[in-house]
Amino acid sequence: MTRARRIVHDKEGLNTGEWPVATADHFITPAEQFFTRSHAAVPSIDPAAWQLEIGGLVDRPARYSLDQLTGSFPEHTVPATLVCAGLRRDEYLAIGPLPGELPWGPEPVSTGEWSGVSLADVLRVVHPSGSARHVEFVGLDQVERRGDRFGFGGSIDLEKALGGEVLLATRLNGAPLPPAHGFPLRAVVPGWIGARSVKWLGRITVLARASDNYFQSQAYRMQRERNSERPRDVSAGLAMNGVPLNSVILDPAPEQTVPAGSVRVRGWAMGSEARPLTTIELSADGGRHWVPARITRAGGPWTWSFWEATVALAPGSHTLAARATDSSGATQPSTVDETWNVKGYGNNAWHRVTITAR
Repeated sequence: MTRARRIVHDKEGLNTGEWPVATADHFITPAEQFFTRSHAAVPSIDPAAWQLEIGGLVDRPARYSLDQLTGSFPEHTVPATLVCAGLRRDEYLAIGPLPGELPWGPEPVSTGEWSGVSLADVLRVVHPSGSARHVEFVGLDQVERRGDRFGFGGSIDLEKALGGEVLLATRLNGAPLPPAHGFPLRAVVPGWIGARSVKWLGRITVLARASDNYFQSQAYRMQRERNSERPRDVSAGLAMNGVPLNSVILDPAPEQTVPAGSVRVRGWAMGSEARPLTTIELSADGGRHWVPARITRAGGPWTWSFWEATVALAPGSHTLAARATDSSGATQPSTVDETWNVKGYGNNAWHRVTITAR
């Protein structure tokens, strides 16, 4: 496999990822290799003074120190793959520019073993009222948008919040959360876009409607028609929730030269909404003919799986393509034209990689 390198997308170094993102030896991503995604500087938080506030449409509002939170509820560990909504956004640039958006490739995805307390356990104690429908998370960072400063936030529906898999996480891969990943506490929402796994968590509010935080109401929304007066405005789009079915080729890397003959191709795939994968296929001619791939490391409901396939390549240029199907029968769109949207989110078209055989 090509040696990993760190890709940095901003001068502050807040938005980074490693490529390739995984190897057969690292189904669980080491913390130092995790992608990072932030909209403001990492806040400095004193864990001894930190408190989590829980309120809104609940019968018993509460505040917890870190020791109170971890001492009041049992610890759970959930393996989960976090996927940035902008995964593979750079492929949309062949259609046209995406002003103001980071040109993520396949690197903003990582899998961790997250440990903490179950959000469902906490909600049962504070007891949401009958009108409760959503749970909002707000972080302690300070984002500036349109002259306002506020904590990054978003919400999930109450059904997801009570599902048992959503964590208020204090640890990643058995160690305390690194500052860049939300120390001392972050939400981890398995199966949903990374933006809903809010870091540096300071407040949880139970609501009747979805959060009006900027990053729920005006960003991370899927909108296919541009607003002619405000080209980057996606407030009319649908809020993003679940990560779409996807498969990504890791090895060989784009533009790599490989020996002609039998070539091993490796990658990852992940179903949507915890659906298991049923097939993964690889094409060596851009999608005209397909061969089955085999899963070499099966994941759980909230993680990726690793796959590989072998193809015979004559000397010359070849376009590899990968696609997956899940238990619902859903498969991936064939082109990025079918998935294009104003912000370049959620690209799950067939992943194509062009290589040369010699």
